[in-house]
Formats: sequence, C-alpha cells, structure tokens
Amino acid sequence: MGIHQDTIDNSVNEVEAILALADGSIFRGISIGAAGSRVGEVVFNTSMTGYQEVLTDPSYAKQIVTLTYPHIGNTGTNTEDGESGDINRKHQVWAEGLIIRDITMTTSNFRSSESLVDYLKRHETVAIAEIDTRKLTRILREKGSQNGCIFTASNGETITDADIEQAIKLANEFSGLEGLDLAKECSSKEGFVWTEGTWELADRGVHGVTESETGGYFKKLGEHIEPKFDVVAYDFGAKTNILRMLVDRGCKVTVVPAQTPIADVLAMNPDGIFLSNGPGDPAACDYAIENVRHLIEETDIPTFGICLGHQIIGLASGAKTMKMKTGHHGANHPVQDLETKVVMITSQNHGFALDEDSLPAHIKSTHRSLFDGTNQGIELTNKPVFSFQGHPEASPGPNESSALFDKFAEMMQQAKQA
Repeated sequence: MGIHQDTIDNSVNEVEAILALADGSIFRGISIGAAGSRVGEVVFNTSMTGYQEVLTDPSYAKQIVTLTYPHIGNTGTNTEDGESGDINRKHQVWAEGLIIRDITMTTSNFRSSESLVDYLKRHETVAIAEIDTRKLTRILREKGSQNGCIFTASNGETITDADIEQAIKLANEFSGLEGLDLAKECSSKEGFVWTEGTWELADRGVHGVTESETGGYFKKLGEHIEPKFDVVAYDFGAKTNILRMLVDRGCKVTVVPAQTPIADVLAMNPDGIFLSNGPGDPAACDYAIENVRHLIEETDIPTFGICLGHQIIGLASGAKTMKMKTGHHGANHPVQDLETKVVMITSQNHGFALDEDSLPAHIKSTHRSLFDGTNQGIELTNKPVFSFQGHPEASPGPNESSALFDKFAEMMQQAKQA
C-alpha cells in the first residue's frame, strides 16, 4: 500500500541521557531522539495513544512531555497525523522534549511510515527513555509542574558529572511559562485558507473512495462537504484537527495570524469567528484580549473559543486566569455539562485556567472539571459567544464533546437567517 510499512525496527544505539529537574532530582536513561539538550516546563500526559499528535500540538511549546503510559512507539508515526496547524509546517514538533518509560523494539501499523525514534531524530527532538515515569509523575503531582532539562551525554556515550551539573543549571535558568506570550510565536506568520475535513478510511467506500496509499483520505470542502459558512480563525497555535472539524460543518476557514487587527477580520465579513488553542500565559496576550474585547462589545458575530481562545474570551470579558499546579494533560478527563448534568470524557492540554470566582455577572459557567472543579466552559448571556477549555476536536482522545462544533454551526445558521 505505497509508503506505509507494516513492521519497522524501533531499536536505538544506546547513548546515556538524563532528565534534571530544577529541584535537583536526576533521572538517568537513554537517548531516543536527537543529541543535545532542551529545557522547558515538565508536565505529564495520561493519554494511552496519540504520541504523534501530542508532540506536534503547538500548545506544548516550551514544555517537556512525560507520557505516563509505559509502552510508546508501537504504532510508529505517519504522514497524516501531525497537529501543527499551520499549512506550511503541519508536521512540526512543538514539544520541547519527550520522556517515556519504554520505547518498543518494533513498530507495526498499516498507516505507519516511520518509527518514533527516526521521527524524533528527523525533527531534532531530544527525548529520553528507560526512566521511572511513575516516580517522576508523583513528583510533578505533589510539587507541581517543574522546570527541567533533558541532556544527552556530551561525549556521545556516558553521562559525566559535568553533564549533570550543566543540566541542573540549565533547568534553573529557564524562566517558566508565567508571563510568557507564546501564541504569536506559534501562530502562522501570513495566514492561509483551510478547506480539508477529517480523515475517512478508504475501504468504507464513503464518497466512492476505495483505494488509498495510506488507507484513507481527507474529505474536501466542495467535493465531499457542502460549503455553508465563512469562518475566520485566529491562530494562537491552532491544532489541525480543529480546522478539520470546522470544515466538516461546512466552514471555509480563513486562518489569520494571532496579532491581526480585529478591523481586518471584520472587513472579511465572516459568518463566525473562531479563537484557537495555543501555548503560554493567556494574560500575556494583550493584543488578543483587546481584539476580542472589541469583537464582543461592537458586534454580534457568533464566536467560539477553545483552550487559550476560551481563556482569552474570559479575560476580554473581565474575568481572570490562574496558573494551575500541574495543569490538565491527557485524554481521559471527565467534564460535566452544568445544565444537562451529562458527563463527557475529554481531551485536555492546558496549564492555566479561568478563575470561576472572577466571572462577571454576564458570563455563565457551562462546564466544570470533575477532577479538580476548575472551570471548563463559559457562555456570554448577552452575546452569541461561548468557549470550552478542553479539546472537543480530540486528536488524540474521545469525541464526546464534539457537539460543541455543531453548536457553533447552529449559531452561525441562526445569525444568517435573522
């Protein structure tokens, strides 16, 4: 079937590596990626699958991801599951580094084109395996997310005392994410138009497609999906599958850079405006907050925000955000709809949250995390504006909250008919 391979060797030539935390904790392992060192905020993700999507999610910029599931690499990587958003760099790895317990020796999947080890090396991503990820996760859970450094042996073989000293020094020099605006760094610089929907298995015969080199195909607006809406999406580090889910609802998506003036967006006369996910501290994105404040105060355009976009809507409406102890990172997080009392299992990736106690009177809390009680959704009572903290597009994760995209489409349809 063309480019994919059923079985790929995932073995590595063992070069020692360490993870050093700012508190002086040292974890010894082996390098499974590029040589060198990387620093960032160390977080843990509880997803059992989806490591390629996690690595390429722009919301992980300046973060080193620990995967709590022990066996990683089983299904390899492929040419279609990147989540980097920008059409010109949709396979970019945004995570600063990767930490796992065990790299599988072989890869086997009908869509696989490259092993995880080769993928990490090709994307110059520093990664470490064979460390006690349960112990590391306990430290992060009890002390909170910490700054850390993955450091591979400087001599190409074994870690020296000088390497350890340097790694701890680098970990302590990292400034952390508070006050850091990363949205404009992860945003597309020029913008683009997106018309590609979600992936379908070819052998299902949907849309008459029965053959594919990768086993499936992406639906196309105008070919497989009826065009209905023009949506402008602010790119703060958008995930690709968010754009695909919008297209599935008939949206032609014009993606604009994070710092695009709201006047330029309004001049496009969109049916709806979408505010994407993204990394860093939302309170530092003053340009986005100001744009959304004008959007809310001066228009009645249906608006939907996810993750960072959710936080921006809250800040623009007078609420406050807070840095979380460990954040939410995983694909098994229970969230309750406060109106229907329905509980959804969701995908999550954020280190900041809206402070629910700071919500003004015209903002209604719509969803809440059942893990720690933090806010997961809001809706303005006087405007067609709503948002969700988690990731209804999943990728990876469950699709139980995907109806939020349907809600956005329904709001735009109602506005067009008004």
